[in-house]
Amino acid sequence: MAANAKSFLSDAGYGEQELDANSALMELDKGLRSGKLGEQCEAVVRFPRLFQKYPFPILINSAFLKLADVFRVGNNFLRLCVLKVTQQSEKHLEKILNVDEFVKRVFSVIHSNDPVARAITLRMLGSMASIIPERKNAHHSIRQSLDSHDNVEVEAAIFAAANFSAQSKDFAAGICNKISEMIQGLATPVDLKLKLIPILQHMHHDASLASSSRQLLQQLVTSYPSTKMVIVTLHTFTLLAASSLVDIPKQIQLLLQYLKNDPRKAVKRLAIQDLKLLANKTPHTWSRENIQALCECALHTPYDSLKLGMLSVLSTLSGTIAIKQYFSSAPGTAATTARSFDLVKLAQECCYHNNRGIAAHGVKILTNISASCQEKDLLPLEQDAVFGLEALLVISSQDDSPGAQATLKITLTCMVKLVKCRPHLSQSVVESLLTQLHSAQDAARILMCHCLAAIAMQLPVLADGMLGDLMDLYKLIGRSATDKKQELLVSLATVIFVSSQKVLSSEVKTVIKQQLENASNGWTAYRIARQASRMGNHDMARELYQSLLTQVASEHFYFWLNSLKEFSHAEQCLTGLQEDNYSSALSCIAEALKSYHKGIASLTAASTPLNPLSFQCGFVKLRIDLLQAFSQLICTCNSLKTSPPPAIATTIAMTSGNDLQRCGRISNQARMKHSMEEFRNLATRYGDLYQSSFDADSATLRNVELQQQSCLLISHAIEALILDPESVSFQEYSSNGTAHVESEYERRMMSVFNHVLEEVESLNRKYAPVSYLASKTCLSNAVIALLKVPLSFQRYFFQKLQSTSIKLALSPSPRNPAEPIAVQNNQQLALKVEGVVQHGSKPGLFRKIQSVCLNVSSVLQSKCGQDYKIPIDNMTNEMEQRVEPHNDYFSTQFLLNFVILGTHNITVESSVIDSNGIVWKTGPKTTIFVKSLEDPYSQQVRLQQQQGQPPSQQQQQRTAYSRF
Repeated sequence: MAANAKSFLSDAGYGEQELDANSALMELDKGLRSGKLGEQCEAVVRFPRLFQKYPFPILINSAFLKLADVFRVGNNFLRLCVLKVTQQSEKHLEKILNVDEFVKRVFSVIHSNDPVARAITLRMLGSMASIIPERKNAHHSIRQSLDSHDNVEVEAAIFAAANFSAQSKDFAAGICNKISEMIQGLATPVDLKLKLIPILQHMHHDASLASSSRQLLQQLVTSYPSTKMVIVTLHTFTLLAASSLVDIPKQIQLLLQYLKNDPRKAVKRLAIQDLKLLANKTPHTWSRENIQALCECALHTPYDSLKLGMLSVLSTLSGTIAIKQYFSSAPGTAATTARSFDLVKLAQECCYHNNRGIAAHGVKILTNISASCQEKDLLPLEQDAVFGLEALLVISSQDDSPGAQATLKITLTCMVKLVKCRPHLSQSVVESLLTQLHSAQDAARILMCHCLAAIAMQLPVLADGMLGDLMDLYKLIGRSATDKKQELLVSLATVIFVSSQKVLSSEVKTVIKQQLENASNGWTAYRIARQASRMGNHDMARELYQSLLTQVASEHFYFWLNSLKEFSHAEQCLTGLQEDNYSSALSCIAEALKSYHKGIASLTAASTPLNPLSFQCGFVKLRIDLLQAFSQLICTCNSLKTSPPPAIATTIAMTSGNDLQRCGRISNQARMKHSMEEFRNLATRYGDLYQSSFDADSATLRNVELQQQSCLLISHAIEALILDPESVSFQEYSSNGTAHVESEYERRMMSVFNHVLEEVESLNRKYAPVSYLASKTCLSNAVIALLKVPLSFQRYFFQKLQSTSIKLALSPSPRNPAEPIAVQNNQQLALKVEGVVQHGSKPGLFRKIQSVCLNVSSVLQSKCGQDYKIPIDNMTNEMEQRVEPHNDYFSTQFLLNFVILGTHNITVESSVIDSNGIVWKTGPKTTIFVKSLEDPYSQQVRLQQQQGQPPSQQQQQRTAYSRF
């Protein structure tokens, strides 16, 4: 099975996958046919794993039909196993092709005399409701079973009724009255009523059905005041309102009424839980009065547990649009000061509460108010938020318990948010963090270091004076090799790298290396080196990678580390660049290119079929080409010295007797035009790399975007200074100074961009036409300024947090991929394209697939037969379709024409579109061959014509010879 799975993951040919899948299915089929119950059960429970490996309909259909046979003839235990497999594989049910046959085999058991068998069948039907929502025989069986005298069967019927109600409007409308009668009937036991009521949450298919269900629930709440009934009814009420959307404000008022007036704690807790659900789903429906009522309840409740729940709802609302509605003055009333609001009073009161959870929510509310509301009278709340955060930081950082850690995470998140929105508060926040670092627990120190790094990445707040405190703490870390100590070493090193953005001093390097030698393992050293590469400290990274080369057991790891060492060395060579020293710049770039070529060779050796390192190789190759383009540009700028200005070029040519001097400007312009096109081509390639990196994090994508912008900037500068200074426009290249910058690398790159643009624009306006000497200096200095910013190797270069891939299957498909599929030229080929979206452990972490774009094209490879004049439209096929995956599966068809006889190459390429409408060229690309054959009738006509033509020629020849 493992070999089969490996083949499935690595091969692109659908024929081989199908063969592997069939052999795996046959193996399980042997178990199903076994006479031993244990072997049958083992075979049944292995089916979900089979579906995961081979998620295409051709296998899933066969497998489910075999399971339906087992369900039909097996005992109840086997039926239960099949039911569990069906429920686990719910996302694959829609791939069943023979739904009628599958349902027929399962449904036959509903007529059994055994109520347990009928109950399992009802649960099976309920689990399949998504593919048979309108089956009337299933609807009838569920209605009948609700009247059964067997409790097991009735509970199964309730389960099936809930599932069918969620899927079918007709069933929901038909069963609503039946459910209502049973709930209100005196003969129905209370525990059964409690199970029937949740079915009403699915009665949201139209307004009248939702309204009648709501009236019934309203009656139940008043008629049955017992705790259990009120809890179940209120929760069903909330879920119905959340689905139907129209009654959410009424539901919020009802829940607040129960929270305020009902004395039972269980009911209050349920009301708080449902209010939290509605606050998350529809915060815009909360009015000022709703929030005010909740604040009053929280201010007056004596119970900490209830106050904690209410504050949780308020902290959720404070991060949404609801907070602005709360602070906006109602028409006709005078504006009140911020401190007079009950929400502010509550938050200030809770900030220093002895319960950490309550204090955390109080601080979070203050932070959200300070961050989202810009009114002047709310500004004093900033200081309240800072004081509350500092107090909570002191309390939670001294404790190692899980509750304290959760509180600390909330506190630190609020600190980062507050500093991001209010930069003037950063100094005091950072100082309190640094002060608390020395006395905090190790687990808290790690989180605090992450917070410091996050703040320092946004704002350059870590001054050199603070670096000393960090280094002292780094020296104090004990020699123990516990996981917490190792994590703390990495976190502290990250903060040190962020705080010293340019160059690490030799003393700092020595301390880090010494501590790594004393207390760390190789993995910790690698993580620190990785962070150094991300922060642009390439000298430190190179030394660490060098020390790790001999500590790995795999040659792939060795080549990976060696490539990282060479890349770090290459970037280190570029740190010595100086403006106006162009010969030195050329030698530095040449040295960097030498190391980069060594590194790309090692990187290629480190790649494997399962881990091809495609992004890393693409990024490094583009960096090499960019450095070569920069070097070529500097050389071209230097050659401008030898070319005289156009005004005196003719005189110098006549004086020296060298007519080539007349052409100096033309040749230089040709070289500059070539250089500009090269930079534009590089920008296009960076754009392609960006589009192919669907799984990359936002920082990595921003890094690629900055490289692309640097190429566009240089090409624009060449055009503005030399090629076309009169018609060039600066509007589209003007940078947005108010854009939020996420890292120091981005900040420095944007600074260089702005400086270069200003210089180019000033030269273009003041000294038109621009002299060659000024152009040379400006372009060369722009290149050097860009290269002086240390390149940041972002997370996606080292680590892939999100993994998304698409597997395509084409039908018809030949057994042997090299064999073509035969098609007659007067017919169309119906090409079916099926696909499965496969995810890693964190699907949709950065972006999600909204739809898949399939592009089908065909190219004539070899032609056979006579040449006919055929319209160009009939010679090629070029089609595109967009399909939305459902449960990670999609399928569509294309009709292709092959009028020209010969072999055609069909290419199917997929790309994905995310929820923002952005197209990502993720692949894969699949190819099959089609051989277009002449249809029998045309062939027969042609043969008849050919057979009839030679006799007439012979007759002509005989008559010609007879004359002589």
